[in-house]
Amino acid sequence: MIKKQSKNDKLLSEDFVKNSIIKWLSANNWGHLEFGGLREKGVDIKAKHNQYPIYYFIETKGEGKIRQADEVAFVYSLGQIITRMKTNNTRNKYALGLPESSAKIALRRLPWQISKKLLLYILAVDKKGKVKQYSWKELKETNK
Repeated sequence: MIKKQSKNDKLLSEDFVKNSIIKWLSANNWGHLEFGGLREKGVDIKAKHNQYPIYYFIETKGEGKIRQADEVAFVYSLGQIITRMKTNNTRNKYALGLPESSAKIALRRLPWQISKKLLLYILAVDKKGKVKQYSWKELKETNK
């Protein structure tokens, strides 16, 4: 197994990813936040836009100790968010909230056409807690 970090580097926990995204949502016109603990059922974060009747459903994952764990986190979170999608409302947005290491895999592997059709975004969290949102447009550019 290939280790991906030195002893001094701290892995990004799912709680860190979740809290970083919650702060980012609050700063970007999303409110009425609902979020559960790590062992609760349903999406990890649900937010409603402050001005429009749009909901954002987000599944989060933390960083693994080995490189293969990032791949598993991406695939697992993708399956989770897809099974929680509501087909009766086109105003919903969905996202995978991932550490940068897993987000890079998602950006390479997720077809932009699927992202566009499902309104599925990637929220990449760096070690400082900064969040970057990727839409299907960025996926299209990445997958050229």
